[in-house]
Amino acid sequence: MTLDDRTPDQSRAADALDALRQAGLSLATAESLTGGGVCARLVEIPGASDVVRGGVCTYTSALKHGILGVDAELLAERGPVDGEVAAQMAQGARKLFNADYAISTTGVAGPGPADGHPAGTVYMALAMPSGTIIHRFSFTGSRNEVREQAISQAITLLDEALRAQGASASPSFTDDSAHPAER
Repeated sequence: MTLDDRTPDQSRAADALDALRQAGLSLATAESLTGGGVCARLVEIPGASDVVRGGVCTYTSALKHGILGVDAELLAERGPVDGEVAAQMAQGARKLFNADYAISTTGVAGPGPADGHPAGTVYMALAMPSGTIIHRFSFTGSRNEVREQAISQAITLLDEALRAQGASASPSFTDDSAHPAER
């Protein structure tokens, strides 16, 4: 893939990966409604393996809890479509993959409402060494259009956060940990 062949999303993804690489930082994803699409978009970029540690698709609340450590009471009270759930997903992915940054997506792609939320409701979180930020979006369109908008927005959020921080954070995790989930 040449620079001229890249879509705007691929250019943003490449910029984000370059910023992480230059700072010696790593990235993980935790996805629900995007079904692994954010991680797939990132690994389309040659050299992504220098930065991307991995991703997990936890489509059910039970897996959000069991794999990512999202609080079971929170899931029972608010359901999976929630900003704090997105935050805990991202934080869980940071721990699970021993990564410096993690981005998560959860929401309702459609075609109809779910869990008391209209189609197009999406929460994303970006967990970083400096803390976690949560965003809420209301996308429109078909199920696939909502998912594609969410993937694109997740890449944009990552790129913008790295630009704002200058990706200056020092690595918070290292590969020499035998049990990264215990950190």
